[in-house]
Amino acid sequence: MSRLRTDVTGKASREPARARVRGTGHWSGVRRLRQVRCVEREFVMSSSLAVSACLVPTDLAEGAPPSPESLVYGFTLPAEAVSSRVARATTRVALQAHGLEEMADVAVQVVGELVACAFRFGVDGPVYLSLRWWEGELQVVLYDGHRRHVHPRLAAACDERRGDALRVLGCVVEGAGGEWGFGEAREPGGGTRMWAVLPWAGAREFAG
Repeated sequence: MSRLRTDVTGKASREPARARVRGTGHWSGVRRLRQVRCVEREFVMSSSLAVSACLVPTDLAEGAPPSPESLVYGFTLPAEAVSSRVARATTRVALQAHGLEEMADVAVQVVGELVACAFRFGVDGPVYLSLRWWEGELQVVLYDGHRRHVHPRLAAACDERRGDALRVLGCVVEGAGGEWGFGEAREPGGGTRMWAVLPWAGAREFAG
């Protein structure tokens, strides 16, 4: 049975009725809290499923070492004295990582000769070097910004000078049973393209 209570104004009120009102608000808050927790749980589950769907290896070191067939590198070198050392060191690391350490000495010497020749011709801008393994051979290509001369005599004289500068490279490449050459670059911007192809067996035997 409800008990009447008189407040300071003399008005009567029922205490249980107010209690039920407070109780209704309490249970409404509980329902809202449960709904929020339910939404949070669904968000966490969906996030975990999304993360599990991304096939990202947790440890790249656990995979198989790279093979020679996947050796494809290219990088730009500034016109500075340190570039030749950087190119040689990078080439050695790349070949060792791909299981081609036995031909690293020959390839490093070839790369060093190409970079030195590019900067010997007074190239102020950067040069681009690429390394690629293709069907048992290492392809080394270097692009520099030295444009080919329009006058035939100047072009012939420049080619002769470049050929003389690459004399050591020619001896190394031919000794390994490979090929080399240079010519006008067909890429945008022009310049000169120098290249060398080193077969694995020949480079291995040449290195001794």
